[in-house]
Amino acid sequence: MTISSTRDVREIIREEQSMRRRILALVQEQSLTIPEIAEALGCPTSEVTYWVMGMRKYGHLVEEREVTDEGYYRYRAVE
Repeated sequence: MTISSTRDVREIIREEQSMRRRILALVQEQSLTIPEIAEALGCPTSEVTYWVMGMRKYGHLVEEREVTDEGYYRYRAVE
């Protein structure tokens, strides 16, 4: 599975620090799904998925237990 058909994975990884700050700012106020985060950032969902999963893995984000009607988890910042 490729992260993005138009951008190299190394480019996406280089943006991780700045995207982490932007994503955390978005989910401070309310929990959001990956598609909602992607729309707010103007980024492809595939790239946002990469960043969110990394942030989840390292304890910056946590998903809520219930899924949306569309089957997505909502993510929020860890306090």
